[in-house]
Amino acid sequence: MTLFVSGLILLLPGAPSSRQSCRAGEPVFEIMGAKAHAPENVPARLLGAPSLDAYLKASNTGAGDEFGHAIAVSGDTLVVGAWEEDSSAVGVGGNQANNGAADSGAVYVFVYESGEWNQQAYIKASNTQSSDWFGSSVAISGDTLVVGALGEDSNATGVNGLQTNNSASISGAAYVFVRSGTVWSQQAYLKASNTNSFDRFGCSVAISGDTIVVGATHEDSNATGVNGNQADNSASGSGAAYVFTRSGAVWSQQAYLKASNTGIADKLGWAVAADGDTVVVGAYFEASNSTGVNGNQADDSADNAGAAYVFVRSDAVWTQQAYLKASNTEAFDQFGYSVALAGDTAVVGAVGEASNSTAVDGHQADNSFVNSGAAYVFARSGGDWSQQAYLKASNTDEFDQFGASVAVSGDLVLVGAPFENDGLAQLGIEAGVPAPTGAGAAYLFERAGSVWSHAHYITASNREAEDEFGHAVTLDGLRSAVAAPLEDSSAVGADGNQADNSFESAGAAYSYSLVPCPNHGDMNCDCAVDMDDVDPFVLALLDATAYDTAYPSCEILNADILTDGNVDSRDTQGFVDLLVP
Repeated sequence: MTLFVSGLILLLPGAPSSRQSCRAGEPVFEIMGAKAHAPENVPARLLGAPSLDAYLKASNTGAGDEFGHAIAVSGDTLVVGAWEEDSSAVGVGGNQANNGAADSGAVYVFVYESGEWNQQAYIKASNTQSSDWFGSSVAISGDTLVVGALGEDSNATGVNGLQTNNSASISGAAYVFVRSGTVWSQQAYLKASNTNSFDRFGCSVAISGDTIVVGATHEDSNATGVNGNQADNSASGSGAAYVFTRSGAVWSQQAYLKASNTGIADKLGWAVAADGDTVVVGAYFEASNSTGVNGNQADDSADNAGAAYVFVRSDAVWTQQAYLKASNTEAFDQFGYSVALAGDTAVVGAVGEASNSTAVDGHQADNSFVNSGAAYVFARSGGDWSQQAYLKASNTDEFDQFGASVAVSGDLVLVGAPFENDGLAQLGIEAGVPAPTGAGAAYLFERAGSVWSHAHYITASNREAEDEFGHAVTLDGLRSAVAAPLEDSSAVGADGNQADNSFESAGAAYSYSLVPCPNHGDMNCDCAVDMDDVDPFVLALLDATAYDTAYPSCEILNADILTDGNVDSRDTQGFVDLLVP
């Protein structure tokens, strides 16, 4: 095939061209036959629009179940919590039809096989009771699942204690399940070492390998740091987090975590995250007016500003590594409402933050958009943390609560805004009609080097008022999911009818695949290889400097079709083959 573009013959003979141009001061084509060479640290390509894999519902969808109150993904396994599900079943695979235990809660495990999602398990607590809210939090790592039940009432302590004495109302519990092949079974029943009524142990959970972290946001001790005195309950609602580890199949508590500046009603443990030997714990009502990392904790003049605490483990000993605050700390911002962690990257959401900026690293000082929300990315170098980015929605508005949920995996961050209500259609395509209040949205950000950018805006395929899409988000590699716990359809299972809204607040989850943009041939960076790339491809061949000027966010080596680190006429045939397979 021969293609004529802008007066040039695009399909050229094998002889290399003879010309010279400069790119960033470096010669690109110096003499006949010379080639452009790849610069080091080429920025990563942006992802294409997320692709909806499935619309997921419970196998026993019921009004008010709030399927999607919590979600978590690990590889090809997705877990969804429905904390107000009503069946009286116990254990795995029980009877779903008997709604004799109101708000007892349930968890649903889905697996992705042969290109589709299917439910693998229906999981209940081993001591199901009304108002236990099993599924209020979920986390998964490989074949191990942990589920929080913040309303569970037993007075047991530690691991595998007596479940039947319900004298400690809303003390909370967590349950560990493991998978062998395709069969799930309960491995452990976890309680706090200092169980007390109304502590809400299980409000949040996280897991990494053989380590589990459980938050108890209303725990009351006045202890500080790690493994302090648990018995003095003079700091009501200060909160705590508990670390459990597994040896073989046996779980035990390893650490009791408190803030370095424990305060009444700080609610440490509202959100937790874990990766390897690092844990992040949010305290979204913490009140200091400090900013940044390791600032002054003593001045409590910023009510409910919020904070997050980083703990690290050496051998089996935990210590606090960092005290994180927003770069623009303000009262009632609720920094620490959500947290996420992957390697040396932590993300903290602040649902009450009020600036009117958009996207990445905008102006933080104009607080004219109340409860618009923000998220903050922190990066660790050695043992030192610093803020790397300040994230806002691409369409910031009042009361959206951007940052209500956050997830991070590698160089990707996903942020939920459950009360967002712009008139935009699924995956960021303009719909041209007003959107309903509280429909919700999620926002995907990507990092190249140390620079973050907004990549995609995601909304539900059946976007409707008060569904709260974005209430929970999860991310693992190129697999992601967003939950809408107040969605109303009566569908069951995967990809059912979304239009019948007869089951109010039944809830739904939406699974997405994230697809990288083409590495080669996408010369205008629109994440597609088509005829619109022809002119920029020719420009890249003829004048690299002009290409950089015309397409500053693109990389000229997208024209390196032969992947030999060079751009020249030898790449032309391969480019044409991409256009006309």
